Amino acid sequence: MKDANALNRGLWLGLAGIVIFAATLPLTRLAVGTPEAPHMSSVFVALARAALAASLAALYLLATRAPWPQRHEWRPLALVALGVVLGFPLLTSVALRHVEAAHAGVILGLMPLLTAAAGALLQRQRPAAGFWWCAGLGSALVVTYALVRAGAGTHLRFEPADLLLLAAALCAAMGYAFGGRLSHTMRPEHVISWALLLALPLSLPATWLLWPAQAVPASAWWALVYLGVFSMWLGFFAWYRGLVLGGTVRVSQVQLLQPFITMLFAVPLLGEKLDALTIGFALAVICTVFLSKKMAVHPAPHLPSNPG
Repeated sequence: MKDANALNRGLWLGLAGIVIFAATLPLTRLAVGTPEAPHMSSVFVALARAALAASLAALYLLATRAPWPQRHEWRPLALVALGVVLGFPLLTSVALRHVEAAHAGVILGLMPLLTAAAGALLQRQRPAAGFWWCAGLGSALVVTYALVRAGAGTHLRFEPADLLLLAAALCAAMGYAFGGRLSHTMRPEHVISWALLLALPLSLPATWLLWPAQAVPASAWWALVYLGVFSMWLGFFAWYRGLVLGGTVRVSQVQLLQPFITMLFAVPLLGEKLDALTIGFALAVICTVFLSKKMAVHPAPHLPSNPG
């Protein structure tokens, strides 16, 4: 019963993190503006939100008297920073200059599957075949949904930017897997906070150099604040805690719901409409997440004392 309660708590905390992350895309659009009315550059938004989050993280670490990471924890912390603080935001920002968001969703729809694979490999777990079938079906549904919304039908044209999106998905999977593993020996809140501080020598100078020269609407600045405070920092409090309680392999599948929750945010923020297609695919994906929860995941005998 204790394991079942931990899994349920992990899934709910993971879902809370995904809800926070799901607002990232529409709020990023508010921050960068449109080609006709640009606000901030996408690279500035990606690095400025990291610098803002790092400033808050520094205050939080001081207030909680967080101990310095042990020597063997610095390398995985650097990989977390490379994956979710720098790699994913920067690669997706550059890629989205060349492809539509719906097209990007086709590639990024593989993230839950990649995260599960990275978690299983890193923690030496062996999910049952049924789990992989459910994970594959869920990813296929998300990719199909992205294709249909893009109006691409069954034809998907390769774009050079797809390589950047694939690299971004791999960066996110790596950052999630290493962050979830580190959260077994560090507080999850400290994991993302130290990772943000590691990236600060790059994010802070870049923010100053790329600061917008033109006037920017207040709504764009408020969107950037959300991205820094919630998408880049507080969201990981719930996400990494969920990965610890429920396991990276299982909780990773909650990511499948992110495109649909994003659509819910886009309705009031961007004036988009919620249609029957989105609701139908969302319900189907929820079924795959529920089924994957029932599948066996054989844990490793114990976690190594060295998270690196």
